[in-house]
Amino acid sequence: MPWSLVSPASRGIGFHLTRHLLQTTKIPVVATARKDVDGVKKSILQDLPDVESDRLTVLELDFTNETSIQRAAEDAKSMFTSDNHLRLAFAIPGILYPEKAPSQLDHEQLTRTFAINTIGPLLLMKHFTPFLPSKSTKLSTSQEQEPDLPPHAVWLTMAARVGSTTDNKLGGWFSYRASKAGVTSITKSLDHYLNGKCGEKAMAMAYHPGTVKTGLSKEFWGSVKKEKLFSPEYAVEKMVGVVRDIGLEQRGRCWDWRGIEVLP
Repeated sequence: MPWSLVSPASRGIGFHLTRHLLQTTKIPVVATARKDVDGVKKSILQDLPDVESDRLTVLELDFTNETSIQRAAEDAKSMFTSDNHLRLAFAIPGILYPEKAPSQLDHEQLTRTFAINTIGPLLLMKHFTPFLPSKSTKLSTSQEQEPDLPPHAVWLTMAARVGSTTDNKLGGWFSYRASKAGVTSITKSLDHYLNGKCGEKAMAMAYHPGTVKTGLSKEFWGSVKKEKLFSPEYAVEKMVGVVRDIGLEQRGRCWDWRGIEVLP
């Protein structure tokens, strides 16, 4: 039996992604939140009467605290047998300090940005990639049984178009750009590792969702064209579609909500 991971899931894209997976797949979903896991689970399940509540587990996890990440992985290990494997993993933390000039750079904010956007996903990889299928794992579900699942495991880390050095035409957002550029780099390294360990059973990708109407981008909603400002529900539908459709030959790269590559 495969299972999925959404981290974090207390709000924004992660919250709506968890609800989407519960409604469109039959597999267990492990979500994470920094605090109030019972409240987060109740909120996620609200108005989902057809979803069995025991399919959702919310674990406490703080991306800035490796001990909490390790503890969450140990809890996940106790939930599943060796016959289970992690099929979909979404590492999607994000924080933004929109500096416009070097004079606005702050050491504490810089440290926090990299801790959440880059180092946190690295530590999640450390503790949760062992759950991905190995070369010898038999992937028991078919796309006929689970049409919204890809035929292989996918580890997705949230990147951003502004993390593309090639696409950087405006400057600014120094810490956010650099931290998300780092995501593209660690995704490539992880995919090389998975290619050796898992073969065609698992791949890594980075993802740019567009501008989504969440708290992260709220300050900038007014400067985005209406048709380019996505609802979280639309954004997660596009995300899951790209994850399902990106093939192994496209592994290790960053893709946007249209399925178009975002160059490093």
